Amino acid sequence: MSTLNVRTDDAMEIALRELADRHGSRTDAVRYALLRTYRETLIEAAQTDAERLAQDPDDQAELLAIQRFMGVAE
Repeated sequence: MSTLNVRTDDAMEIALRELADRHGSRTDAVRYALLRTYRETLIEAAQTDAERLAQDPDDQAELLAIQRFMGVAE
């Protein structure tokens, strides 16, 4: 496991203190914040892809073909 050094300002210190109170330590607070932000980034990307796919007739046709193959669509 590696070590990360971060310079914090007053706002970050407040946030870090609040999160550390909830998650047990500054280290656990930073881990929580990083993983939560990463998860949110992945969800945003998936939502963008879903919106793009919903507008693409070729992708819609392929999805319907797969659903028919699986027996979940007529």
